[in-house]
Amino acid sequence: MLFRSYFDEKLAQYSYLVGCQRTGEAILIDPPRSVEAILADAKKEGLSVSAAAETHIHADFVSGARQLAEKHGVKLYLSDEGDENWKYQYTDNLNVEPVTDGSTFKIGNIEFKVLHTPGHTPESISFILTDRGGGADKPMGIFTGDFVFVGDIGRPDLLEKAAGAAGTAESGAKAMFQSVQRFKELPDYLMVWPGHGAGSACGKSLGAVPQSTVGYEKQFNWAMKETNEAAFIEELLKDQPEAPAYFAEMKKVNKLGPAVLDETNVEWFNSADDLAAFSQQPGNIVIDTRPSKEAEKGLVPGSINIPFGKMLPNWAGWLINYDEDIALIVKPEQAEEAIQTLQSIHLDRIVKLADPAIIASVATETYTSVDTETFAKLKDNKDYQVIDVRNDSEWKNGRIEGTEHKMLGHLRKEGSKLDPNKPVLIHCQSGARSAIAASVMLGLGYKDVTHLTGGFNAWSKNRPKEVLV
Repeated sequence: MLFRSYFDEKLAQYSYLVGCQRTGEAILIDPPRSVEAILADAKKEGLSVSAAAETHIHADFVSGARQLAEKHGVKLYLSDEGDENWKYQYTDNLNVEPVTDGSTFKIGNIEFKVLHTPGHTPESISFILTDRGGGADKPMGIFTGDFVFVGDIGRPDLLEKAAGAAGTAESGAKAMFQSVQRFKELPDYLMVWPGHGAGSACGKSLGAVPQSTVGYEKQFNWAMKETNEAAFIEELLKDQPEAPAYFAEMKKVNKLGPAVLDETNVEWFNSADDLAAFSQQPGNIVIDTRPSKEAEKGLVPGSINIPFGKMLPNWAGWLINYDEDIALIVKPEQAEEAIQTLQSIHLDRIVKLADPAIIASVATETYTSVDTETFAKLKDNKDYQVIDVRNDSEWKNGRIEGTEHKMLGHLRKEGSKLDPNKPVLIHCQSGARSAIAASVMLGLGYKDVTHLTGGFNAWSKNRPKEVLV
């Protein structure tokens, strides 16, 4: 048996390739949308990917299952658990086998048994792997998706917070409690292969270790040790992070079926003036992927600076509307990866690219970065509006006196409610998010924007007596 895991560090998401080397067949578990590199790896190992399986309808990234079925002819194993609201709706004319609790299927000589593990979502399933071809008559491990992580379990509140399914948070927590009891009956030696690692918003305290065992999780995962259902539900629902705005779109997209991608061929702007004209057209948005230290020296009016890297999918998902046409300011060598990153959350309307080398003449908007001492002096000036763009839990754990809380993800909407005639001071925890926020405020028409270098961390270190708790 061949086993490989693939980690998308921008989405903190794991996919798995499992192949039977005797028959040359392979399966992908929770495949990403951009799958060509994994298919190439399989081919190098003499394997052909003939199947794909999903643990649930994902909310945080675009699944590659439909892409694989339509472009590569693979067979899909998809959950048939949950009510009619949680059924895949793109399966007509595709090779799909619906599976439920207790179902089994084989890829070559490798057996997969389905375990219904609701809680994160009603249709969530896990796959227990047994390597029959290797002579095993007992399972090796379990693909848990967003059910059990290393050190945590999946959150049950996303359907309510992101998809608007009222009342599902508590019912999901109750279902999760029962699923956990079932998990605890599994053999301790089973390996646990989760769907996410640290950095995912699908839980609140995911570990950075890529895999675990059932026995280890029984001993050290808080959810396995809590035996009282009411206390379990209270702890599970408490202090979950904000659900990113794009999660609702992902649920819908993965349920109805993502668009099947062809070769991407996005044209480049020939001139800075064309880029500037594009940015001023209603329904258009420019994402500037340069580092914030470069972007603060000059931004194209109306653009949002979200640096290339881990921040790009998360904050683009929060701040970019799905009905907007997108132009990317991106280095040519980073263009393909940036496009794939946005497509991973179904931001497919990328219509133009701009090389940073051409934009200087139209990059006329600037903001100021200051240290804590300067920020403190400006803050005490009543003419300034002071905004904290951190998340709720950070705000509750300590804040600067006189600040107004407007979480970054909501700033394109909430920022317009401030006084356009007053200058704006912005801070976050470290300075990275407030730099994005500064570009958002400039895009909203604010002319005098300043952000705190080092953020709340620097403030707490240099002026600890001025922190409100």
